[in-house]
Amino acid sequence: MLLLALLEAAGIAKLGVGLGAGIAAIGAGLGIGKIGSAAMEAIARQPEATGDIRSNMIIIAALVEGVALFAVIVCLLCLFI
Repeated sequence: MLLLALLEAAGIAKLGVGLGAGIAAIGAGLGIGKIGSAAMEAIARQPEATGDIRSNMIIIAALVEGVALFAVIVCLLCLFI
């Protein structure tokens, strides 16, 4: 608790929250890009499985986005609590 109070007094806590939220957003963008890339390669190799690949891609992208949103919310809660 003492360390947290010292960090808040120095203003470093706000910097850490911004950095954490930014890293979470960048990580989500990279993850969704990787998912899309792999899905396009899979569709190019097996065009008959397009529907299954697309639906799995959407589900996984939604899960990645949910984790990123959770990370940003935790960062904001750390700022205000």
